[in-house]
Amino acid sequence: MKKLIITKLLVLNIVFVFAQAPNGYYSSANGKSDNALRIALQEIIKGHTILSYTPGLWNLFQYSDVTSDGKIWDMYSTCDWIYSISQCGNYTNVCDCYNREHSVPQSWFGSASPMNTDAFHIYPTDGRVNAHHDNFPYGECTGGIKIDNNKQLGRLGISTFAGYASIGTVFEPDDEYKGDFARTYFYMATRYADVNFNRDSQNFGEKVFGNANNGLTNYAVALFLKWHKNDPVSDKEINRNNVIYAHQHNRNPFIDHPELAEYIWGDSISYFWNNGGASAVDEIDFFKPEISPNPTSDFISVNNNDFFHNFDYQIFTIQGKIVLNGNSFVNQQIDISVISKGIYFIKISTENCFFVEKIIKK
Repeated sequence: MKKLIITKLLVLNIVFVFAQAPNGYYSSANGKSDNALRIALQEIIKGHTILSYTPGLWNLFQYSDVTSDGKIWDMYSTCDWIYSISQCGNYTNVCDCYNREHSVPQSWFGSASPMNTDAFHIYPTDGRVNAHHDNFPYGECTGGIKIDNNKQLGRLGISTFAGYASIGTVFEPDDEYKGDFARTYFYMATRYADVNFNRDSQNFGEKVFGNANNGLTNYAVALFLKWHKNDPVSDKEINRNNVIYAHQHNRNPFIDHPELAEYIWGDSISYFWNNGGASAVDEIDFFKPEISPNPTSDFISVNNNDFFHNFDYQIFTIQGKIVLNGNSFVNQQIDISVISKGIYFIKISTENCFFVEKIIKK
């Protein structure tokens, strides 16, 4: 039973650190499971304030998708975008301009409102790479094609994902942002649970509402759960969620509560979700590893009430870039002297679960 409990709580401690949803926002979803949970969440987040395509989305990007130096944050390229002067018109090459990318292509829902301006799936992206992505579904490929090997993030190629090669051509995003797109698709399959998307052979079920896979195909469930687990929620997503909430007045539940994906599509599908219930908090307090010293200068160690003994770890920046990884044991020192001063996150993975904790290198 404890193994099942831990599986349900894979990334819950990220939520306790970051969640900024108003008190009671998700209370009506408590005690629900499976598709009933997804529909309860839809009731919470539907009916949002509809933004205009122009200038609404352009104006939003300067707050929702911005780097620490004030540039527009592009998940398809390494280009530097200035909000007011880099918007597309015409383009020929990567880094000519940025535009508004529907991560769920408009052709899949007939450009209908409110999907066509829902900011949760529309991102500022390089115009040329966006055109290269076209309407191909997200996936994984080997090799693949890039227009610009130095500036482009993501590639176009033939699907190689575990038994789903028949999908054909897919666009594989950069590893740093795969979780972002996974949680975007979880949101879309929830917010629009009563909408038929016409790309049913790829990501969304033939009839989203009441579909056996809760709005997604087998392919999408397997792919996006993998990306969701491997690329945890970042500060970028949290900021974006809060900014969009201020404008659209709804939220992405899978950013606020990443464990929800497990309850709707994953290992916890037969369990009832309890947002902040006492038993869940008790389990988190017991199993959550302690990182010490924190803040630190050169070394850290992990202690965990003897729940596990050895583990794999990854240390990554707030942008999601991995700077250190390896294997260690409880109470064994991990040398982090090689990384620069700043705020990082450590992902601790065991056979049954993983945890993410913030660490400060001073």
